[in-house]
Amino acid sequence: MTDTPSLPEGYEISTDPDRLDVDRVHQWLSTDAYWAQGRPRDKQEQAIAGSLNFGVYDTISGAQVAYARVITDRATFAWLCDVYVDRSGRGKNIGTAMVGAVRDHLEAFGVRRVLLATADAHGVYAKLGFAPLTDPDRWMALLFA
Repeated sequence: MTDTPSLPEGYEISTDPDRLDVDRVHQWLSTDAYWAQGRPRDKQEQAIAGSLNFGVYDTISGAQVAYARVITDRATFAWLCDVYVDRSGRGKNIGTAMVGAVRDHLEAFGVRRVLLATADAHGVYAKLGFAPLTDPDRWMALLFA
């Protein structure tokens, strides 16, 4: 496994759901994330409630600057999704450090497989050990309209 990158000075990661700035997370995802544009607020709240959530916060202002969500049974499988870094925090290693912390958190549960989907960040995830599926023909999906 690759080393977990450190957050820059002045930032911290938390899985405390009470710290999440749900308004900000919904704004980011519903207006600026290609995979979640237009997602209704109630759906975002349901997603948060049913997931393991990670936030990155500025230690001085307390403002949330990044978010990631994991759907998991905390035993065998996890789906990493809704990874987002505020535009003001990009280029500072915040996203890579957050995903590394997610990976380490899930490994501690004994989770054997973490999946994700990305259209444009393959290089970021590859630095943390993610790789394309070795047998994609074994995987299937059920999509509802």
